[in-house]
Amino acid sequence: MKKIVIGVTGASGTIYAVDLLKKLRALPDVETHLVMSAWAKKNLALETDYTLDQIKALADVVYSDRDQGAAIASGSFLNDGMVIVPASMKTVASIAYGFGENLVARAADVTIKEQRKLVIVPRETPLSVIHLENLTKLAKLGAQIIPPIPAFYNHPQTIQDLVDHQTMKVLDAFGIHEPAAKRWEGD
Repeated sequence: MKKIVIGVTGASGTIYAVDLLKKLRALPDVETHLVMSAWAKKNLALETDYTLDQIKALADVVYSDRDQGAAIASGSFLNDGMVIVPASMKTVASIAYGFGENLVARAADVTIKEQRKLVIVPRETPLSVIHLENLTKLAKLGAQIIPPIPAFYNHPQTIQDLVDHQTMKVLDAFGIHEPAAKRWEGD
């Protein structure tokens, strides 16, 4: 069974996290460990019609972002990696400089030190040099940066089509194949 840690931060784009959790919930061989920052919870209410309880119900295990004693705060907790979706620039900076101010940043720090897969879905535009340098630093440390940039070769018709494509990219990073995903077939 795969175990994936999912961090959700206060950047716009909470729907990406919701979609990922829904798709992972449908897979019986994946266990999800969710931690949401305070602003992630606020954005959930601002950007979606989902309640916090509905999102928590999509995860197998849920942690408080203030719980530095949680299982995911330790390298001895075996897992297949972590995705932060969406990732605020505050969180990116915190991880890049090892400042584990909350459980999202601490779990990412542990993921890096244990050399496990770390996927960052940054949600900010435009990107400043500071943002780019922090993302570059994380990429050099082995993190995979997968910004939510839409593809149009699959002729998206809805916002959900765009979200589905982004989720496919994140699932691909963890070696999870989604059969319904629209992929480039060549021209």
